[in-house]
Amino acid sequence: MTAFVGIDIAKEKLDVCLVAEAGNQHQASMDNSKSGINKLHKWLKKHGAKTAHVCLEATGVYGDLLAETLHARGYIVSVVNPARIKAYANSQMQRNKTDSLDAALIADFCRTQLPTAWTPPPPEMKELRALVRHLDDLKQEKQRTHNRLEAQSVSPAVRQQLRSHIRFLDKQMVQTKQLIDHHINRFPDLKQQRDLLMSIPGIGDITACHLIAELGDWRRFDDVRQIVAFVGLNPRQHQSGNTRSTHGISRIGRASLRAALYMPAIVAKRHNPHLVAWADTLKQRGLTGKQVIVAVMRKLLHLAYGVLKSGRPFDLNFGQSMPIAA
Repeated sequence: MTAFVGIDIAKEKLDVCLVAEAGNQHQASMDNSKSGINKLHKWLKKHGAKTAHVCLEATGVYGDLLAETLHARGYIVSVVNPARIKAYANSQMQRNKTDSLDAALIADFCRTQLPTAWTPPPPEMKELRALVRHLDDLKQEKQRTHNRLEAQSVSPAVRQQLRSHIRFLDKQMVQTKQLIDHHINRFPDLKQQRDLLMSIPGIGDITACHLIAELGDWRRFDDVRQIVAFVGLNPRQHQSGNTRSTHGISRIGRASLRAALYMPAIVAKRHNPHLVAWADTLKQRGLTGKQVIVAVMRKLLHLAYGVLKSGRPFDLNFGQSMPIAA
């Protein structure tokens, strides 16, 4: 019989709950670092959980090292969309929320739902993901530097340094984009996915690379709704008694992909022939400008899934035939 482990991941900390074979619970907290993960491994061995099924939420960069290390050491690892954990918490009527309670909930989810085992991405996908995330970091650093440059209190000497730093970041971004392009072209499957995604008006090369890198193997999603939920663009449901309503989007998912899709959605609703008319229809139905953009972001994910699954480039008739709700 396998023990079950739930791990709540934060930037600096791991909260762990182990449900042992006899049903006993053990909890601990470790640093989210190499040494902390080694400590976790020793702690699991101490409690006789050498073959544990470990479950953690898909938190992006903060959980990558943990998942890969535990998988390499022989544990069954499941990396689950946070939306599934939240839905499970609602089904269990969990009202309180702490890191230790979240870890216990994830362990119980693992025990009762037996989520699919995760496998590490291939080396070429890991490299692409690292390059894309580095490009994001450079863009964010450039924006921060721009913000400082615009501050009125900046002295002339500091202003000169900031401008120099921005030029440096621009060069780094150009070089990183070239590295991404070169890397994609080395692998036929990655290149095909990029070309298919770029056939959709509004999706450029960098957005396509973001989608490939962060979605990983798109075939692991049973349908497009799972991808929408993975990105956090699924509607947020609120239910009280017999009343059910929708308030915005869940935002439980990859924030980096939501950010990557924002500008492409603005471009698509102006230049994608199918989405122009569709966006106008949504506006006439009373949706706000922001709601229309979010709906177009979702539609781009539908179109992306469609071209990847079919293996055919986007065309207008294909896009029109896809049943997509706002």
